[in-house]
Amino acid sequence: MIAFVVLLAVAAVLVAYLVGIYNSLVSVRERVRQSWANIDVLLKQRHDELPKLIEACKQYMQYEQETLEKVMRARGAVLAASAGGNVAALGAAEQQLRGGIGHLFAVAEQYPQLKSDESFRQLQQRISGLEESIADRRELYNDEVNINNTRIAQFPDVLVARRYGFTARPLLEFAADEKGDVDVGAMFRR
Repeated sequence: MIAFVVLLAVAAVLVAYLVGIYNSLVSVRERVRQSWANIDVLLKQRHDELPKLIEACKQYMQYEQETLEKVMRARGAVLAASAGGNVAALGAAEQQLRGGIGHLFAVAEQYPQLKSDESFRQLQQRISGLEESIADRRELYNDEVNINNTRIAQFPDVLVARRYGFTARPLLEFAADEKGDVDVGAMFRR
């Protein structure tokens, strides 16, 4: 009888331990989802602001149509990658969009009337602020993904993770040239 009670107590502790692991893994997975959702919100806000910026620029930049179109194409690629949850494609599209926006701002420097336009300045500040927020959220997302991927690979969590379908998530990474110093002078030579 005592052996049965001890066995039952050990089983109860083991079940409680496994439930604790499962709940912890769920919490980590949900933090990854939440951090992705936070990035998505900022991307959508920037997505909504870019047409206003392009419209403000069109009034002054008649000869820069290619620059404006490049930004809009990149904007569409970011939206498509974000909507599909494709982290790798989002990284590539983000690189194109950030480059396009940087070039747009550099070209705008050649148009004094545009630079002095209040609407343009406000949109430029808003988009620059969103860029900083996206970078912050990207860092948070990657931290959460790292925690998730580490947890589901460690013993004994790996046993629960495999059994209940917890999977590794990709980091939101960007190309090596985006991580380096920005050559602002090159932006003006384009």
